[in-house]
Amino acid sequence: MFNNVSSRYDFLNHFLSLGIDFYWRKSALKLLKKEKPKNILDVATGTADFAIEAVSIINPDKVIGVDISEGMLSYGKEKIKKLQLQKTIELKYGDSENLPFESNSFDAVTVSYGVRNFENLEKGLKSIYDVLKPGGTCLILEFSRPKSFPIKQLYNFYFKNILPLIGKTISKDKSAYTYLFESVQSFPDGKNFIDIFESVGFKQTQWVSLTFGITSIYLGKKL
Repeated sequence: MFNNVSSRYDFLNHFLSLGIDFYWRKSALKLLKKEKPKNILDVATGTADFAIEAVSIINPDKVIGVDISEGMLSYGKEKIKKLQLQKTIELKYGDSENLPFESNSFDAVTVSYGVRNFENLEKGLKSIYDVLKPGGTCLILEFSRPKSFPIKQLYNFYFKNILPLIGKTISKDKSAYTYLFESVQSFPDGKNFIDIFESVGFKQTQWVSLTFGITSIYLGKKL
């Protein structure tokens, strides 16, 4: 599915979110900037949008992005080449639940709108925890479900009816944006996610809600 939509993925993200996704990414990375990580792993990197933004905001020495979609990685590599960031950003094929790195390798690990796609959430988070250095930070940016009226009702209508129709028309993949709504609905967001986050070992956790609860930032440290 992700291979099928890779060429239109960035456009659809910006178009369907009305451009607010730029603000979400910047807000998340600004919270990580104060940690001054030099070596960052971006899990479920997709087309490397978050990795590229991390270079701009945080200025690390190295960002490695991993994903299981070859189509996404191929498109991301083209973007990195155009921006001449090959020395700073490296993309690799990798499974979030079995990250191909040694323990205690990274100052920070990020996941932008990919954690809800983990087949086994706890296993993926444990893998992230393992490759983090002691004192390192995990930053997760993910959709969540608004709780207040009328945002909740408008959000659900848009995600269930409008977004899949537009996504299908542009991406030519009828399942991709139906899956988006379903995956967000089934994801344990907010306090439920924090509980899972802490259960695999993360400490000093934080949950920051953005744009009426449409998206959330989660932070945790490996001590």
